[in-house]
Amino acid sequence: MEQMLRPVYQERASLPETLSVLLIGNQREDDPITDTFDEILFIITSNNEIPIQTKHYTDGKRKAAMHIISERQLTHWLLVGTNKKIIDWLILGKVFFDRDEYAERLKERLSEEPLFGRGIKMGMEMAKMIRAYNEGKIHFERKQHMDSYLYAINTLHHLARFVAVKRNVLPENTVWTQMKKIDPAVFKLYEELIGSEEEIEKRLDLVFLASEFFIHNYTNEAAVHLLAIMREKESWTVQQLHEQDELALYSSDLEFFIEYLVDKNLIEITQVPSKNELLFHREYRIIRAR
Repeated sequence: MEQMLRPVYQERASLPETLSVLLIGNQREDDPITDTFDEILFIITSNNEIPIQTKHYTDGKRKAAMHIISERQLTHWLLVGTNKKIIDWLILGKVFFDRDEYAERLKERLSEEPLFGRGIKMGMEMAKMIRAYNEGKIHFERKQHMDSYLYAINTLHHLARFVAVKRNVLPENTVWTQMKKIDPAVFKLYEELIGSEEEIEKRLDLVFLASEFFIHNYTNEAAVHLLAIMREKESWTVQQLHEQDELALYSSDLEFFIEYLVDKNLIEITQVPSKNELLFHREYRIIRAR
């Protein structure tokens, strides 16, 4: 199959936007890494107009898939951790073409930093945790305990993912099985919420008290990634922050996280005159040590 695919990857390698061409063969017939295909042709391109392009081939007996992935999409997957097989493809793939050693340098970084983008992952999980905590606390104070319970579960879920990343471990789908080994105290908190015979109000109160403690202790560490980007300029509009590729991954949680960091005196607001003399533009900058 590799010989039959040669003209395909040779054609792709001749294109100026192609960064790397890798071939991944299956280890067994039902190999999940190759989605049961016999071969995967994995091509990384600097052309970001189309994030993902896929084609399937067959010689009548065997089958192959070609995936052309933009550099931006690849970076997104590596940072967010939503496509774990991509790491397997990079590590296990046989490199046929590698402009400026792009794939080799990426492999080297992955070997040195197994949890790619650890800082942004912690920031994203903390932002989601703070939002879930705040919304859950509002429902709790209104005595809407069942709605509050759902947010409490989400709060602990993001706490568990944060703790895994903090320990340099990629969060699994079965994060609570992980947490039982990584941080038994966080697992016990989850166990108390879902399994205790205490009244739901007491269970929720415990979770929100503990969550507030964790948020307070971990905020500075979780904010490192966002604040590092903000140090690149004196001040930022919210639109400028959204347009940063890595900050865009925070999605709707970015503004909520920024407002929280304003409350914690890590970010400050500056007022810039607008066309309307009664209104000011709101910009943000980090509070530097004085």
